Amino acid sequence: MNFVIFVLSMTVLIWGASLLIRASEKIALRFGISEYIIGATLIAIGTSLPEMATSILASSANKPQIALANVVGSNIFNITLILGFVFLISKRIEPDRDFFAKDSTWAILPIFLFILMIFDGQISRFEGMLLLFLMGAYILFLVNEAQGIISAEIEEMHSQIDQEGSQNFSCLTTLLLAFMGLASVLGGAYFVIESATEIARGFGISEWIIGIAMLSLGTSLPELVVSIFAALEGKADMAIGNIIGSNMANTTLVLGGAALVHPLTLKPTDFLFDISLMVIASLILVFLTANRLYSKPAGISLLILLALFLDHIVAVL
Repeated sequence: MNFVIFVLSMTVLIWGASLLIRASEKIALRFGISEYIIGATLIAIGTSLPEMATSILASSANKPQIALANVVGSNIFNITLILGFVFLISKRIEPDRDFFAKDSTWAILPIFLFILMIFDGQISRFEGMLLLFLMGAYILFLVNEAQGIISAEIEEMHSQIDQEGSQNFSCLTTLLLAFMGLASVLGGAYFVIESATEIARGFGISEWIIGIAMLSLGTSLPELVVSIFAALEGKADMAIGNIIGSNMANTTLVLGGAALVHPLTLKPTDFLFDISLMVIASLILVFLTANRLYSKPAGISLLILLALFLDHIVAVL
């Protein structure tokens, strides 16, 4: 029964996140916010809403292992599973954006900060606030980046939205949809945490394994859907940007918010393999962007790393 509740709650959680993203996008476009900023902030942060909700609620319930494992596992799945598939299914990847020059710092800096913070076995409220400030710096960086790229194509899209939106846009309806999405995210996250905890107790496995396997894979589904659709439409560079932004949001916004609710305690040596794998996956992502190795062999390499991760999970069950 707990497993059924877990699956249903995860479905509601992901549906609510999708609804909230769409409603926020409509509001943003209606009031003239550029497509670039929407994609770089709302989509990246929005697809991290499931991780945010589950980790913050887990922290408030004094279950730090679930909160931390959810972030570590999601970052691993985002790079190995999602980018691995994106590289495999994309016919050609030639992004205009130089991800190494512009985004590699944001891909690796929060990971190093996370490692430094857990050396003493705890991410304190003060450290959580620092992570939130780092997310603020990232958003400012994206806004500055966007100032020079409002193209005629985007302006034309805005004009079309203005013409159609005057007839179809309802502020009240959109706000109600956003509220429904938020309520679904919070409610779904609550029951996901409770059912996952009961499953862990029933099978005698640790909350860390539940968080890093079931929760992190489930909460990575929005990123998976967005990235695969982007790749199939020939926009693999959007998928790469989404993963970098989502991992940034996971490590700063999600962990920072969870630590503000309740300090997160962890003994790093107990979970050395998983944390090391997250660091290695992040470094590989930077290496791939530095050398522009967006290819099927790179995808296979990432999936091999995923196989090692899954084998480790099975071994410790």
